[in-house]
Amino acid sequence: MPRRKHPRKIVAPPGFKGYRPYGIAFEPEEDVELLYEEYEAIKLSDYDLMPHHEACVLMGISRPTFARIYESARRKIARAMAEVLPIRCVYGNVYFEGKWFVCGRCDSLFTLPGKEFERKCPVCGNGEVGVLENGPEKENAG
Repeated sequence: MPRRKHPRKIVAPPGFKGYRPYGIAFEPEEDVELLYEEYEAIKLSDYDLMPHHEACVLMGISRPTFARIYESARRKIARAMAEVLPIRCVYGNVYFEGKWFVCGRCDSLFTLPGKEFERKCPVCGNGEVGVLENGPEKENAG
């Protein structure tokens, strides 16, 4: 029986739900699912240009685990591009560094560090805002 996976820390959820290929004349039958921790590994390593040993400390995982997550993300992105498939960002085994909220109307994800929260979405002003913590089972709780 494999060991239980420990949650990986991410600073912020992705600012998108997915990407679709532009200019194709057909509807793909499947999506490539990019996990939040895979997105975070790509962002830290390739966008923020952080060395792997620093990124793994930030995510609270070992260096070999970071390397596996990063390699998986790269393979998924390459597959999506080569096979012309959409990428859908989905929850993985993660927890957030701070408290994040999700709007029930526009699905915006936001945090308000150092500010008092008025229970309104800063994008659309909607009052249907839920707390986003540790995965989808806690979404809209609170």
